Amino acid sequence: MQARYFAIRDYPRGMPPRELFELHSQTLPELGEDEVRIRNTWLSVDPYMRGRMSGMRTYIAPFELDAPLEGAAIGEVIESRHSRFKSGDKVRHMAGWRDIAQLKGDVLEPLPDMEVPEQAYLGVLGMPGMTAWTGLNRIANLREGDNVLVSAASGAVGSLAVQLAKATGGTVVGIAGAADKLEWLEEHDIRAVSYRNKDARQLSADLEEACPEGFDVYFENVGGACLEAALNRLKVGARIAVCGFISRYNDEAQQQGPGNLSNLLIKRARMQGFIVFDHWTEYPHFLEEVGPRVAQGEIDYEETIEEGLERTPDAFLKLFEGANRGKMLVRL
Repeated sequence: MQARYFAIRDYPRGMPPRELFELHSQTLPELGEDEVRIRNTWLSVDPYMRGRMSGMRTYIAPFELDAPLEGAAIGEVIESRHSRFKSGDKVRHMAGWRDIAQLKGDVLEPLPDMEVPEQAYLGVLGMPGMTAWTGLNRIANLREGDNVLVSAASGAVGSLAVQLAKATGGTVVGIAGAADKLEWLEEHDIRAVSYRNKDARQLSADLEEACPEGFDVYFENVGGACLEAALNRLKVGARIAVCGFISRYNDEAQQQGPGNLSNLLIKRARMQGFIVFDHWTEYPHFLEEVGPRVAQGEIDYEETIEEGLERTPDAFLKLFEGANRGKMLVRL
């Protein structure tokens, strides 16, 4: 059987050019013992993948040059030599950026049996949703009545974070850019603040107007001016969950950090980074809590969908242009 996959031929500096991504084909070998062959139906692209294109190991190994790229995917089993899986089973795995995957069965996850679209397990009920839940509940120790600030608040992670935070009864403020994203936040009773064309001082002033009492929790997705402004608006004992710094992922040179880190001391605040994969054993707890709310329509989520394997690099690059609302997906 022929399979197609994307690979990169070099490690980029700055924003990766579209021509970096090359589409290859290969003939798959005969299915080995305990192997499963999957026809992918949905692919996920996520900002963390940019770090894997750096050539350096961070919390995860870099992508190999001229080898199939990897990422979360959902597909249907079309052939199996593993006792746990049979043809027709729907599964989630990490062999994305390709149309056909051939893997050992022990790295596959059967899709949970819930009344939700299957691609939800790449978004609101997948890694992004689990990231939002973990950052709030396990890192920031969200409490009833907390005032919460979320950057990139209309993205795959942030859009769930603001809704989970809203349920605890405090003031929730979301930072976003485009007018439609700000409108989405306001429609969900989230106080929306734009970061567009603002430095940290201006953004701090807008955050103060949105929530004069300051914030108990900051969910950090962006870095840069957003982080500096948030540090100015912390309450005593605030907790910051650091999920990512997307504004810095394509920097070609190391940037200076915010000059107001002393606010962590002044406000006796805690700032902690986390990687969601370190907490994956808690995924069943997350699914038990959030899954029924998604199935019943209590949680709103959006998807931005590109069509066809050939569009996977384009979908990925659009993440850094702010072109997505909610989860960015590729449908095969």
